[in-house]
Amino acid sequence: MGCFKFFSVYVSFLFLFVAFRVVVSGDRTDDGLITSDRASLLSFMSGVTSDPGNALQSWNSSDLHVCNWTGVACNDARSAVVELDLSGRSLRGTISPALAGLSKLTILDLSNNFFEGCIPAEIGSLVELEQLSLTCNFLEGAIPSELGSLRKLVYFNLGSNKLSGDIPEEIFCNGSSSLEYVDLSNNTLTGEIPLRDECELRALRYLLLWSNVLVGQVPPALANSTRLQWLDLESNMLSGELPSGIVHKMQHLQYLYLSYNDFVSHDGNTNLGPFFSALANSSNLQELELAANKFGGEIPANIGNLPGNLGQIHLAENLIHGSIPPQISNLVNLTLLNLSSNFLNGTIPTELCRTKRLERVYLSNNSLSGEIPSALGDLPHLGLLDLSRNKLSGSIPDSFANLSQLRRLFLYKNQLSGMIPPSLAKCVNLEILDLSHNRLSGTIPDEVAGMRSLKIYLNLSSNYLHGALPLELSKMDMVLAIDLSSNNISGTIQSQLGSCIALEYLNLSGNILEGALPVSIGHLPYLQALDVSSNRLVGAIPKSLQASPTLKQLNFSFNSFSGNVSDDGAFAALTVDSFQGNTGLCGSIKGMRACKKRRHYQLVIVPILLSLVVTPIFCIFGYPLALRSKIRQKLPSFSGGDMVDEEKQEIKEHKYPKISYQQLMEATGGFNPSSLIGSGQFGHVYKGVLQDNTRIAVKVLDSKTAGEISASFKRECQILKRTRHRNLMRIITICSRPDFKALVLPLMSNGSLERHLYPSLKLNQGLDLFQLVGICSDVAEGVAYLHHHSPVRVVHCDLKPSNILLDDDMTALVTDFGIARLVEGGDNGVPPYDSASFSSTDGLLCGSVGYIAPEYGMGKRASTRGDVYSFGVLLLEIVTGVRPTEVLFNECSTLHEWVKSHYPHNLDPIVQQALSRCSSPSMPKYFRKAYCEVIVELIELGLMCTQYSPSTRPSMMDVAHEMSRLKQYLSDPSSQEMEATSSKG
Repeated sequence: MGCFKFFSVYVSFLFLFVAFRVVVSGDRTDDGLITSDRASLLSFMSGVTSDPGNALQSWNSSDLHVCNWTGVACNDARSAVVELDLSGRSLRGTISPALAGLSKLTILDLSNNFFEGCIPAEIGSLVELEQLSLTCNFLEGAIPSELGSLRKLVYFNLGSNKLSGDIPEEIFCNGSSSLEYVDLSNNTLTGEIPLRDECELRALRYLLLWSNVLVGQVPPALANSTRLQWLDLESNMLSGELPSGIVHKMQHLQYLYLSYNDFVSHDGNTNLGPFFSALANSSNLQELELAANKFGGEIPANIGNLPGNLGQIHLAENLIHGSIPPQISNLVNLTLLNLSSNFLNGTIPTELCRTKRLERVYLSNNSLSGEIPSALGDLPHLGLLDLSRNKLSGSIPDSFANLSQLRRLFLYKNQLSGMIPPSLAKCVNLEILDLSHNRLSGTIPDEVAGMRSLKIYLNLSSNYLHGALPLELSKMDMVLAIDLSSNNISGTIQSQLGSCIALEYLNLSGNILEGALPVSIGHLPYLQALDVSSNRLVGAIPKSLQASPTLKQLNFSFNSFSGNVSDDGAFAALTVDSFQGNTGLCGSIKGMRACKKRRHYQLVIVPILLSLVVTPIFCIFGYPLALRSKIRQKLPSFSGGDMVDEEKQEIKEHKYPKISYQQLMEATGGFNPSSLIGSGQFGHVYKGVLQDNTRIAVKVLDSKTAGEISASFKRECQILKRTRHRNLMRIITICSRPDFKALVLPLMSNGSLERHLYPSLKLNQGLDLFQLVGICSDVAEGVAYLHHHSPVRVVHCDLKPSNILLDDDMTALVTDFGIARLVEGGDNGVPPYDSASFSSTDGLLCGSVGYIAPEYGMGKRASTRGDVYSFGVLLLEIVTGVRPTEVLFNECSTLHEWVKSHYPHNLDPIVQQALSRCSSPSMPKYFRKAYCEVIVELIELGLMCTQYSPSTRPSMMDVAHEMSRLKQYLSDPSSQEMEATSSKG
C-alpha cells in the first residue's frame, strides 16, 4: 500500500532531478573522484545478490565507463556519480556503508527490492543528497539519527519496511527546511512524533506516518507546515483532541487521514464544531477520514461549511449521536458519505438527496427511524446504498427504480413493511439485494426473481413472504447465493433451479415447501452449502447431492425424508444433526439408526391348477419386488469407482511424507544462500531436493513475522491445503516448531511469467499472444476461485508477473509462496461474497509498486477489487511490454493513465508494437487481424479493471469469463473469419 502512495509525486520529483542531466557520449578514463566512486560502487555490489536476470551485469565490465553502468548517472563532466537508482531490480542483500564514498550523490533510490539488515548510519555523510528512497524492502532496526545531517534532502521515503524504535528528532529538527516529502509509513515505529516547537518544516507538503505504533498528540509545531497537502496519520495510537489549531493554518490541505486512532472531540468530547470550522480554510480539501476514533458529540450544522471540493467523508465507528444535519447537502461534490456504526437517530434528511454526485452512502448500524426518503431515487450516480441495521419503517420506495447505476442495496435488519416493489427489476446493474430481517409481505415478484444482473447474492430471508417459489429464479444464472429462509413460501422446489449454474449457497429453510427435492440441485457445479431444513419435503434424498464434488454443508433436518442414507461422498463429513426430525431415514451416518436388512425368499411355483389365481397376484406384488432387488445389486457403489474427487485427493495427499526440519535442512543445503530463489513479506524461499528426488520450494517464515501470526499459522495452512484449483500453487505440507515455521511447496521449473516477458532476462524464447492469453486466462480462473469459490475468501494483494509461475505445459499457477491474505465476511450479516466486508491482515499489506490499487494507498482495506486492479495492470503490461514502474509516461503517473491517454484514437502504435513482439511476420492475414482485435480487447479489459473507483471495476468472475472467450477465439480465428466472410458473400 505504501509503495503506491504518492507514486505520482515520486515521478515528478525524479523528472525534476533528471531534467538537468546531460549525457555526454564517448569514453573517458577513470581518474580522481570517479575512480573513488567506482570503488564505492563495487564495494556496494559485493554485498548484493541480483535476480537471475543479473541486473548489475554491466557493473562487471572493465571496458564500460562507470557512468554507463545500470542505474548510475554522473554529472555533466562525468567526474562524479550523482545518481544511483536501482529501484525495482529484485536485488537482495544488505546496503553497504561504502555508499558513503559517493560524496556528490544527489539521488539514492534502492526502493522496491529485498534489502535486509539495518540502514547504514554512514549514509548521513552524503551531504549533497536530495532524494533518498529505501521504501518497500525488509530493512529493520532503528532509523539512524545521522540521517538528520542530510540538510539538502527534499524527498525522504523509508516506508513499508520493518523499522522499529522512535523516530530520531534530528530527522525533523536539523536546521533545514528543505524537506517536502516524508514517508515513514507501514513500519513499527514507536514513540511520539518528534517535532518540537522551534522546529519548522515550512516546505513540507506530504507527511505519511500511517500504520505505526506512534503515541501522544499531534505536535503543535506541525502548524508551521502551512504548505502541507497530504497528512496521513492513520492506524496509530495517537490521542488527544482533534488537531483543530494545526489544520486551521493548512490552506493547501487536500487529503487528511486520521482514522484508526484514539482522538476525541473538543469540550470534553462533546463538540466537533471547532474542528470542522478549522477545516473551512482548506479550500482544496478532497478527502477527510476520521473513522474508528473515540470522539463524541453531534454532527454540527457547520459540516455544511466544509470546502466545496470535498468528495469523501468518513466518520464511521465513533461515538457520534443525534441526527444527521440537513446542512450536509451543501457538500455538492460529495461522492462518498460514511456515517455507519455510530449512535445516530432521527430520520434520514431529504436534503441529503440534493448531493447529486453521491456514489456510495453508508448509514448502517445506527438508530435511524422513519421512512426511507423516496428522493434517494433521484441520485443518478448512486452505486451503493447501505441503510442496514437501523429502525427504518414504511415501504421500499418505488423511486429506487430510477437508480440505473445501483449495484448494491443493503436494507436488512430494519422494520420495513409492505411488498417488494417489482420496479426494483429496473435497477439493471444491481449485483446484491439484501432485504432480509424486515416485515415484508406478499409474494416474491416475478420481475425481481428474474433479475439476471444479480451476480453476488439475493437475500430475502426472515420476512413474511408467501406464495410459491417463482419459476423466474432459474434466470439468475450468475448469482452466487440465494437465501429465502424463514418465510412462509409454499409449493414445490422446481427442478429449474438447476439452471442457476453459478450458485454456491442456497438456503430455503424455515418455509412450508412440499414435495420431493429435485435431483437437479445436486448437479449444480459450484454448490457448497444447501439448507432445506424445517419444511415439509418428502421422498428420498437425491443421490446427486451425495455425488457432488463441491458440497460442504448440508441440512435436511425436520422434514419427512425417507430411505437409506450412506456416509459416502459429500455426506462423509455429516453427522446425524444434518438429518434430525426425519423419522423415515436410516443408514450409516454416525448417530443415525441402521436400516433393517431385507430378507429374500425363494418363490415356489404352485401347481398349475392354481396358476390362474396366483399369477395375477404375483404380477402385482412379487415381480416388481424381485426386479428392484436385481437392479439394486447392479447399482455402483460410492465407496469404490465413483469416489468423489476430494476423497481421491485426500488419499493422494497421504503419499506425501511428513517432512522434518532436518530433511528440509538437507534438501536445501542448510538453507544455503545459493538455494535462495525468492523473498516475500514474511520470509525467504529456498529450492531443494528431497531424498526421493522430489523438487520442492521451502518458504521459511521470518522469526519475527512468524511470531506475530503463530496463533493462526496452523489454521491458515490447513485452509490453504484445502484450497484446490489447477491454477493455484498447492502447499505440500508444513513444518512448524516453536522457533521455525515453513511452508513446503512444489518447485516450478519453468520459472515465472516475468522471466518470459523481458529480453533483459536473457530468455531464449518469447511467448506468442496465444500463450499470453492462455496464461492470463489461467490467472483469472485461479484468482476468481480465490474470490468466489474457495473454502474461505482470499485476496491475493500482490498479483504481478513474478508471482505467476509456469509448469512444464506453460499452465500458469498463481502464487506468492503461501497465497497472501485470508479474509472473512464481516459480522454485519453480510455474507462473505461482498468485497466491502473484506479486511486485510492489519499492518501487513504492501504489494508492489505499480500494481497496487489506488484505494490501498489511502488506507482502505483489502478487497477483491484490489486484485482486479492488479490484474488489469498485468494485462496492460503484457500488451505494452512496459513495466508499470518505468518512468516514461511524461505527465502520467501510472500505466493506466498512459494507456488511457492513447485510447481509443491513438492505439495503433501500441497494437503494432504488441503484434511485433507476440506474433510471427509470416502469420496469415486472418490471424494477424484476429491478433489485433484481441490486443485491443485486452487493452479495453485492462482499462476497465484499473478504473480508479473500485465499485466500477468488474468482478474477477466476469474477467475470467472474458479471458476464456478471448482464448477460445484465438484457438481458431480462421474459421470465424471464414464464417464472417461467407456471410458477407
